[in-house]
Amino acid sequence: MATVEEKSVQPTTTDEKSSSLALSSNGEAPSLQVGVNVSGHKQELQRNFGLLSLIGLGITSGSVWFALGGAITVAIYNGGPPGIIYEFIAASVFYWLIAASIAELASAIPSAGGVYHWATITAGRYGRSCGWFAGWWNCLAWLLGMASVVQIAAAQLVSMYAVMKEGFETKQWHVFVTYIIVNWIACFVALYMNRALPSIEMIGGFFVIAGVFISILVCAIMPHVNDQPYASNYSIWSDWQNTTGWSSSGFAFLLGMLNGAYAVGTPDLVTHLAEEVPHPSSNIPKAILGQFIFGFFSGFFYLLAILYAISDYEAVLESSYLFPLTEIYRQATGTNSGSVGLLFLSLMPTFISIIGCCVTASRVFWTLARDRATPFSHFFANVDEHQHNPFRAIIFCGVFTTVLGCIYVGSTTAFAAFVGSYVILSTLSYLAAILPHLLSRRKNMIPGWFWMKGISGFIVNGISCLYIIVFIVIFCFPFGKPFDAASMNYASLITGGLSLFVLAFWFVRQGTYVGPRQVVLDAHVLARDAI
Repeated sequence: MATVEEKSVQPTTTDEKSSSLALSSNGEAPSLQVGVNVSGHKQELQRNFGLLSLIGLGITSGSVWFALGGAITVAIYNGGPPGIIYEFIAASVFYWLIAASIAELASAIPSAGGVYHWATITAGRYGRSCGWFAGWWNCLAWLLGMASVVQIAAAQLVSMYAVMKEGFETKQWHVFVTYIIVNWIACFVALYMNRALPSIEMIGGFFVIAGVFISILVCAIMPHVNDQPYASNYSIWSDWQNTTGWSSSGFAFLLGMLNGAYAVGTPDLVTHLAEEVPHPSSNIPKAILGQFIFGFFSGFFYLLAILYAISDYEAVLESSYLFPLTEIYRQATGTNSGSVGLLFLSLMPTFISIIGCCVTASRVFWTLARDRATPFSHFFANVDEHQHNPFRAIIFCGVFTTVLGCIYVGSTTAFAAFVGSYVILSTLSYLAAILPHLLSRRKNMIPGWFWMKGISGFIVNGISCLYIIVFIVIFCFPFGKPFDAASMNYASLITGGLSLFVLAFWFVRQGTYVGPRQVVLDAHVLARDAI
């Protein structure tokens, strides 16, 4: 019988930990005749996705152009139109490097755990604790990210209604009710339409591409049709306006990069589908490349179109609509119906984006559960025999998002504090995987299909780590001065509080926590499509 190469970083303190090569979700070790994946677990999920549907997931759930438009009122204060454009470009460049670092790790270990698994391997003897924090940071980030997208969709729907009903006064409970409905419709799709998800994501990708193309054309053409003046080249490219209250324009620029980071900061998105796509060692890096190429160019040209079309920034900043694009589109088209039409173009991809976020968050939570890193691990690690998905983990994500929605009703500031910590939590999880990879001189990983050879890998990993370390600190500063309880940036408080919870749970669970294992890419027990 052929020997099996396996790398493992967890100590063999019990017979159970040392004897199992691959575990199913119920904790049982399968026979060698059963195909396993690179995580060392029995392959339980169906590989329904292909490269195109994976790219569709990436460009839909990582919808850069729409995320930029949704946060534009905050970005305007950090330099005006020039700040929005240059900060987006700067953030994108750094995230390209992070994405390249993520892509080579995903190619070496194509596991649904993503950074959770990689951190465990790259950190060597510290892998169990490092992977624990990376996994929980990443899981919490995706749960908060899902809540953020649901809120965006809810606010968009309420704003679309408000713009057509003159005199309608928007209340928080309007958004909350819409939030709950949208959240559970998305969860229902993720629960019961697992085999249709690849087609749904491809449809979402089509709507994203068509939506941004039509939006750019309309915003570029309609001001001319309505005899409205365009913004000047000087105001778009050179007229820097720091209205944050921070005396240093340089610091305001760095702080403004958070808006770009929020839009492009999902390089690990498709990696969590590694156990649902054939040949993930090559398909995952390709999908990341497609996601980031489309994301940058669509975001850049979309920004140009809407910035040239805005004729009254004061009206945008002081708009009563919950969703800022509502007023921007109204100015660009000259009519309320035109604004609703453009918002409708982004409504379908936004909804499909929620489905993608739910799928991603549930896969991360499920991988933690199957390694006994969550409460009620045996319960949540289950893969439903009929739906062929982590059914209970998806329900958990829906309930978690609902609870966050209840916070929105009580305090929009508290809700914003939670979802605003997404960028910091996600980048912390990336750092937990990339920094040990760099410090170990990139020797703890066996290269996959994509690997940055020679000094290039060290440079890319090094710059990625420096960016994350510096900007984690910067992104914790208040967005402007003076600030009060309502305008304070609570990201550091939320991140610290959640990290303390993760630390406390580590001490509770470390005795039974299994941790990921790695089966190298040429091991004979791997399923033929596992790499």
